[in-house]
Amino acid sequence: MAAFHRLRKCHSAGVTVSTHISQLHTSSHAFAKQHYKMLVLGGGSGGITMSARMKRLMGAENVAVVEPSEVHYYQPIWTLVGAGAKKVSSSGRPTASVMPSGVKWVKSKVQEINPDSNTVSTEDGTEISYEYLIVALGVELHFEKIKGLPEGFEHPKIGSNYSVETVEKTWKALQDFKEGNAVFTFPNTPVKCAGAPQKIMYLSDAYLRKTGKRGKANIMYNTSLPVLFGIKKYADSLWDIVKRRDLQVNLRQNLIEVRADKQEAVFENLDKPGETKVVEYEMLHVTPPMGPSRVIKGSPLADDLGWLDLDKDTLQHKRYPNVFGIGDCTNLPTAKTGAAVAAQSAVLQRTISKILKNEKPDKKYDGYTSCPLVTSYSTVILAEFDYNGQPLETFPINQAKERRLMYHMKADVMPHLYWHGLLNGLWGGPGPYRKLLHLGMK
Repeated sequence: MAAFHRLRKCHSAGVTVSTHISQLHTSSHAFAKQHYKMLVLGGGSGGITMSARMKRLMGAENVAVVEPSEVHYYQPIWTLVGAGAKKVSSSGRPTASVMPSGVKWVKSKVQEINPDSNTVSTEDGTEISYEYLIVALGVELHFEKIKGLPEGFEHPKIGSNYSVETVEKTWKALQDFKEGNAVFTFPNTPVKCAGAPQKIMYLSDAYLRKTGKRGKANIMYNTSLPVLFGIKKYADSLWDIVKRRDLQVNLRQNLIEVRADKQEAVFENLDKPGETKVVEYEMLHVTPPMGPSRVIKGSPLADDLGWLDLDKDTLQHKRYPNVFGIGDCTNLPTAKTGAAVAAQSAVLQRTISKILKNEKPDKKYDGYTSCPLVTSYSTVILAEFDYNGQPLETFPINQAKERRLMYHMKADVMPHLYWHGLLNGLWGGPGPYRKLLHLGMK
């Protein structure tokens, strides 16, 4: 039961970190004032990437990272974990092993940001002042906004690839499937990796075909969106797959309740307020509602909706020129993905290097983001696009077509580049996949 209460706050489970790894950086639990030239909030993809870049730019002793979690996860691989193609153990490494050496690691949660006084307070009582601030606090998952969750995860037949606590439950539900409805949901909020809710549908379809159960399965995708995917070129290909594989897509359907003891899911029709529908399920994959960090939402750094308010070109805060942001916590009008972080990191480094010299930022982020849409255990449609929703593709082929090469990149190449490239601040920039071409990985 305790495991599912932790989902309400969506913090990663901890592990013991070996002594020799811990010695690679310095950590702090000091109940005292500290000061750093560059303070980074968050130790996820964006935070670790930028701390590595800032270390090279201004020296490790001038950089600190506030992050409570002892484990750092490569979350994109959870799509494959939920389908049994990867082990959950492959997705996590000790935070100490990815924290840049010499950078101060403040092992606590951010409690308050006060940009007017250039200070941050943490839950352990530490007050940190800064000259420059990078906010990389990600999004918060809100399973609790669906009635019956997260406690419903105690029951079988239900899982979610969006949490390390529940991703293996997806795989168990898929393996145990016998007959009936397999239901996959997309919430009525912004989400990170907006393709993931349907990726697990395609993988489940492939698994049920492989195990001879597909004839007894009714696979349905209930999405709050009015479209299957936001970029028409790729949406057209996905609709072809949906029709060819006899998948049922129901638009503008939002999950509002799970009755796990009865294996029932309740959906509201967003186009007809007040109208609800109860769907029985044999398997249910839940994509939780998501929202901005409460720390940002309660600070002067937020826009009207609670997201970090950035200039979309330079990634500099609109009102506080010594504050910057990266990744899922921002209001940048592009899809929230790891590939977006990779593209943003190079632009942000350039922006900060210019600001340090009292020069005007001269590099613009074009909104590049990418979503490897896994459509089976061996194929991927690689969607790449910009702020305007225009394809911004890497390869001289039609990327809207399912390809084995793209699956290999998703499953095998990208995790390696993440751990050994992106987190070291050595891989990124516009169109991260183009780096593969430069490396000869064609």
